[in-house]
Amino acid sequence: MNADGHAETGSATPGGSSGAGPQLFDPARVGCSFAGLPPNFYTRVAPRPLTEPRLLHAEPGVAAGLGLDESALRSPAFLALASGSGRLPGVQPLATVYSGHQFGVWAGQLGDGRAHLLGDVDGPQGVREIQLKGSGRTPYSRMGDGWAVLRSSIREYLASAAMTGLGIPTTQALALVASRDPVVRETLETAAVVTRVAPSFVRFGHFEHWARSPAEQGILLDYVVARWFPDCKAGSAARPDRPATACRLLEDVTGRTARLLAQWQLAGFCHGVMNTDNMSILGLTLDYGPYGFMDAFQAGHVCNHSDTLGRYAWNAQPAVAQWNLTRLAESLLVLGCRAADLEAALAPFERTFLQAYHAGLARKFGLSDWRPEDAALGDDWWALLHAQRADFTLAFRRLADAGTDAQAWLGLFADPQPARLWLDRYLARRAQSGPSDETRRAAMLRANPLYVLRNHLAQRAIEAAQGGDASEIGRLMELLRDPWTERPGREAYARPPAADAPAVAVSCSS
Repeated sequence: MNADGHAETGSATPGGSSGAGPQLFDPARVGCSFAGLPPNFYTRVAPRPLTEPRLLHAEPGVAAGLGLDESALRSPAFLALASGSGRLPGVQPLATVYSGHQFGVWAGQLGDGRAHLLGDVDGPQGVREIQLKGSGRTPYSRMGDGWAVLRSSIREYLASAAMTGLGIPTTQALALVASRDPVVRETLETAAVVTRVAPSFVRFGHFEHWARSPAEQGILLDYVVARWFPDCKAGSAARPDRPATACRLLEDVTGRTARLLAQWQLAGFCHGVMNTDNMSILGLTLDYGPYGFMDAFQAGHVCNHSDTLGRYAWNAQPAVAQWNLTRLAESLLVLGCRAADLEAALAPFERTFLQAYHAGLARKFGLSDWRPEDAALGDDWWALLHAQRADFTLAFRRLADAGTDAQAWLGLFADPQPARLWLDRYLARRAQSGPSDETRRAAMLRANPLYVLRNHLAQRAIEAAQGGDASEIGRLMELLRDPWTERPGREAYARPPAADAPAVAVSCSS
């Protein structure tokens, strides 16, 4: 037992320092707010360090947000922290407990089965939690080994950078560390750990876990509101109004989630596993598993090969988000909230989603405003892309020059005639919009990325790293940080996969 009475599990293995030596962070900037919750919210558990860890990549921008410079990323202390053997000063790692619905079915207790919260750091961008993913078993691992393989770790690392570059709210990845430790999945693979950073990793599932425990649910509500939603607090310090506070929180989370989903849809991003335990209370993109950015557009595209019923298809994501929010609302009934008040808090979802979606689509189309009659133009756009399986990213990107170079845009369609008819309508509408052609084109190029994390690009980086070459990760990271600006010599990274290229299959094991 440790000093505060929590069970300490896990043990160190060869492959890193115990955290001794120069410290990365001033202890005055380090803490762990989640550890201030009662003991039944988490378990103290040590990560299992990787054997002979190798730092494949570290992201300087994320490090800067924590107050680390690039020289710190090359230090033994940083490698120790990112590989599981190091510690934040004065903080014992922990894993949190939560529950949730998986593929629409109540799964009961879940929790951080392969993640360890190392603590909080107060840096230039505010307080951020640092978490390791793939760092070994916890009491919530169920039948899992708690490890992550290099393949899935590279995918998460790259996806975090891709979403950050696109301006989509997300957890961020600080470091990617590999080892030769064997891990059995469909085949024998090797272990890796991703260091993740976010203001909080609290999920819908944390609230679902306490749906029948008013005392614990109240404690969780107070904690979340005090740290991240202070404007939602109702009542006074002497007489807090938890039901009203919970409804205000739900309305805020509903808005954040609606705006996030609009951004996903407009980027052609499919999450793949939108379980309630993978939904962030802060409206961040959380837990990158079998995700995908679409190449050839299909409205019902399913990126997760484990999703045999297509529950998490691209065109289903907004409705699933609403369903997940309803499960969150149900968990708040235990606080004495009236069902009608919770329903009212959920009600703005569709309006907020459509406002964000229409505003985003107007930017991508180069329109200065969105008019009700533009809905038909947008619907016909998706129908055109779907019917001809046009490339999602390039179809938007080349619209910027479609008025002067229609052939480059039309070349994306197998049958150019329907595309020509839509283009004529679009150009007529665009002519009614305010900006000059030069201003409009520049704005469209800032709204429509040239480089996205296509599955075949991620797979190329994975295969190179599995062979000992991490340079492709670095090249992709360079492009994903600024996906809008064309770089000479990187033309291949903007192209869809070759027609005869085998599809990259991703599943829940990814």
